[in-house]
Amino acid sequence: MQMADLKSWRKDCTLCPRNCHADRSAGQLGFCRSSDRIRAARAALHYWEEPCISGEDGSGAVFFSGCSLGCVYCQNRPIAEGSVGKEISAERLAEIFLELQGQGAWNINLITAAHFVPQVAESLRTAKSQGLKIPVVYNSSGYEKVETLKLLEGLVDIYLPDLKYLDPALAKRYSSAPDYPQAAKAALAEMVRQAGRPVFAVRGKEENAPGSGGCGMQETDAPKGAGGEENLRLLRGVIVRHLVLPGQTEASKEVIRYLYETYGDQIYISILNQYTPMPGVGEAYPELGRKLTQEEYDSVVDYAIETGVENGFIQEGETASESFIPAFDITGI
Repeated sequence: MQMADLKSWRKDCTLCPRNCHADRSAGQLGFCRSSDRIRAARAALHYWEEPCISGEDGSGAVFFSGCSLGCVYCQNRPIAEGSVGKEISAERLAEIFLELQGQGAWNINLITAAHFVPQVAESLRTAKSQGLKIPVVYNSSGYEKVETLKLLEGLVDIYLPDLKYLDPALAKRYSSAPDYPQAAKAALAEMVRQAGRPVFAVRGKEENAPGSGGCGMQETDAPKGAGGEENLRLLRGVIVRHLVLPGQTEASKEVIRYLYETYGDQIYISILNQYTPMPGVGEAYPELGRKLTQEEYDSVVDYAIETGVENGFIQEGETASESFIPAFDITGI
């Protein structure tokens, strides 16, 4: 995105790969179901991220309304569809960041902010000028444009994207985005370029990974107090998440193989088993109408270990039966 395009994004939006050209300044909603006003549904300490993101004090999560991807199995559908949320200014968003820091958050966690990147960048600059010092996490579906991500360079410390699919057919069926693999690969390369290799703080000391980060394949199912891993704090770097879908173990293995062969120990890989069938999804997509089996998940984890993945996170137990979905009740907004 050129600077001329950036100035006109409100009237002709091309912030995400959809390139829907919505006139968001006139109230026209883009594919993301958002106007040009920031809209958010929750800002609070969040304990259900990877241990080095949440720690024992919580991640300062800001859940933005709307989404440029719109997966059929989305667990945050009320906010993804834009039906829940409150409009706020860039100035108010900066205040929220500072309030979360004041509550002891380990970081600021921007959840699904792709369609608000210009305003978010403005808010981050304001907050940093007013004392924001904790790391900033960009938590993303992975469906991003490189040009938009460049607006965040120097403002975001940690990228936390998904890599959902490498198969265009799956991306089309479940996210109406056959270009997802191409877009996500390019976006991930830009994220790694910006954030670099992981840097951790352990008991207040920075340590460079690999070796010193030393997570191995860590569990992420306990919010805090499960062991020593909550004291390992990520300051900079990239964690790529992959949600294993029912019946798609081979597709998941393809994703793991790509990530490891492309980035090795430059990134961490988080393999998720928390797929939860949302109401109605099984009617339109019968294969998604059930939870992931333990055998399916173990198959993908075993493959990752056999492939050589050491920098990563896994989940144990029936995490899909637990609530990873907070109340989107405008808390903190």
